[in-house]
Amino acid sequence: MTGLAAALGRAQKTGSTLLLPYLTAGLPSADASLALFEAMSAAGADGFEIGIPYTDPLMDGPVIQRAGLEALNAGMTLDGGFALSKRVVTSTAKPAILMTYVNPVLRMGLSAFCDRAAAAGVDAVIFVDVPVDEAEPFSEAARASGVGLVLFASPTITDARLEAVIAAEPTFIYGIADLGVTGERSTASTHVGHLSSRVRSLSDIPLVLGVGISGPEQAAAAAPHADGIIVGTAVVRRVLEAANVDEAGRATAQLIEEIRAAIDG
Repeated sequence: MTGLAAALGRAQKTGSTLLLPYLTAGLPSADASLALFEAMSAAGADGFEIGIPYTDPLMDGPVIQRAGLEALNAGMTLDGGFALSKRVVTSTAKPAILMTYVNPVLRMGLSAFCDRAAAAGVDAVIFVDVPVDEAEPFSEAARASGVGLVLFASPTITDARLEAVIAAEPTFIYGIADLGVTGERSTASTHVGHLSSRVRSLSDIPLVLGVGISGPEQAAAAAPHADGIIVGTAVVRRVLEAANVDEAGRATAQLIEEIRAAIDG
């Protein structure tokens, strides 16, 4: 059992909710990214989603699009993403999920990518633009390398597709809290309760909610329905707006502290 699976299992048993913030690898540089992950770890994050930037991020809104472009311009690569992931896992001793789009994965080779992820100490991978219909070879490659695969379920998912996601036995189901691309929202999603009920009525696979969870109030509203919460755009925006790495670290740490307190009630 990986560290992530164990943490999700504990959350299910205790009724707690993991906080798994997202940050684009290489923003604003590889060393600065490590410092920001360390700051979020100290502030109460239970683990991390590390995004390897890609030039055509279809699921992401303008903030994470900009972050990806800046990270790529600063020299981040697949190799750099693996190296940073290993540094994050080693430094924080907390689980990491590696996220990217499928094109660079196929360029490297699916098995090679999963092997590299495992060697970096990553617990699971997310291939954002791989639908469940095409997930079997990705799931097999990940499993052969000893890493988990994460699959998505949106509020509009059909019963048949949700059953297919569950049948694939992902490490966790990434529940899309609100429709649309990644980004901050001004109000809490009205979809999470129904989506959570549907998932939990069919399976005990952990459910982690993300997309549109922007701050403490939304996190607190989503937490009772999830085993984990991912906050991405709100973290990334604070990094982009900061004048320097120290300021970015303080801003992201404060956000994580506030969300942690809201989740824990």
